[in-house]
Amino acid sequence: MGDMEVTVKEEARAEIKIWNYVLGYAKIAVVKCAIELGIADTIENYGSPMPLSELATALRCEPSRLHRIMRFMVHDRIFKQEPINQHTVGFSSTPLSRCLLKGGEKSMAAFILLMSSPTCLAPWHSLSARVLETGNNISPFEVANGKDLWSYTEANPDFRELFNNAMGCDARLTVQATIEGCPEVFDGVESLVDVGGGNGTALSLLVKAFPWIRGINFDLPHVVAVAAKSDSIENVGGDMFMSIPNADAVFLMWVLHDWDDEECIKILKKCREAIPEDKGKVIIVEAVLEEDKEGDELGGVGLMLDTALMAITNKGKERTLKEWSYVLRQSGFTRFNVKPTRAVQLVIEAYP
Repeated sequence: MGDMEVTVKEEARAEIKIWNYVLGYAKIAVVKCAIELGIADTIENYGSPMPLSELATALRCEPSRLHRIMRFMVHDRIFKQEPINQHTVGFSSTPLSRCLLKGGEKSMAAFILLMSSPTCLAPWHSLSARVLETGNNISPFEVANGKDLWSYTEANPDFRELFNNAMGCDARLTVQATIEGCPEVFDGVESLVDVGGGNGTALSLLVKAFPWIRGINFDLPHVVAVAAKSDSIENVGGDMFMSIPNADAVFLMWVLHDWDDEECIKILKKCREAIPEDKGKVIIVEAVLEEDKEGDELGGVGLMLDTALMAITNKGKERTLKEWSYVLRQSGFTRFNVKPTRAVQLVIEAYP
């Protein structure tokens, strides 16, 4: 009887969960809608529970349709509903809704807008074809958009802005988690080159937190050409597969997961050449997958990132600790350690 009860409960849960797959796109569509309308910003700026009527007026929205959007988000605990008086309720911010603010410190709005854009959604339709293919490294992104991610980004200014904003948004969160979680990583580092530093967001946060560091923001020439200028940061254009500017330490955040093992080893060997043999190190900020750890929500995010890389990049993947150990050893690093942060990414310190 006990086994039968368990089976019935599992079947009931499955019937509910399958609807989350049937209509799973609804969540991202509603959240994207909320960001585009500025719902989170309007409620946050209001300063107290905001009635639907005032929210609709402020956003110039049709009230009954806005009510349906808000009802969905309250149920999903993005916003909360609180009484204003005996007859009226209003909407209030939550920690989750603050992640949707367009300019908030913990905002993920830019990342959501990137990943929900037609350009990034289209590749998912070819994921099964990608899994079936053998020996073909053309990504679903390239199939859908005609160019690989990097070529497409370079050729399309609007998408490039969307992409850079998303990377900057993630950098703010991840770098802050790194600074708070393991500041000792930067002790004794007088010069730091951020490889694939994009618009310089990550490096600017690091040199602000550790003002003794001289920063070098290193990326492709067309990327650093639009990076912000700073007295403490030098923007340098180049190709990380060819050479990397010399510094006490190399910083790599969300770079190596875009490439396969062979390319990673090439990049890491160039990193090793750029640092001193005696006191140099490479600081890698990436996810570390734990395949056998069920129920780990942050680990689940890493697995989702891994599938996203399969859809969007040609050869990218997230790595387990064993896989990280392999590419580091093959690159000539003799030892490394891993430090946790509150973000999905961990910090790996690798030494010659």
